[in-house]
Amino acid sequence: QVQLVESGGGLVQPGGSLRLSCAASGIAFSSNHMGWSRQAPGKQRELVARISRGGTAVYADSVKGRFTISRDNAKNMVYLQMNSLNPEDTGVYYCNAATVLSVVGQRNAGSWGQGTQVTVSS
Repeated sequence: QVQLVESGGGLVQPGGSLRLSCAASGIAFSSNHMGWSRQAPGKQRELVARISRGGTAVYADSVKGRFTISRDNAKNMVYLQMNSLNPEDTGVYYCNAATVLSVVGQRNAGSWGQGTQVTVSS
């Protein structure tokens, strides 16, 4: 049974930082490409970062230079370090795993966690 469990969300002031974690089980983690997506209220889910099984990272323009995705294959974990947060970063953040790189972030593809809420507000 595939499980992706996100943690690390919370309330943070503008300019602050958070580190999200995703623990994966029930999958061959090192064979999966991983992604972080977010969904703001009233908006569609968007892919903010993905990391290939080889470790190559790609970011959405809106987070480039502020967010860093990383993975630890020994621990079956993927992380999202978020710096210089602003209110537009508010949303539910989801971890996603897929064996095909091009479908990471697509809602009907791969496996998804339940999400963790990130709120950026003063």
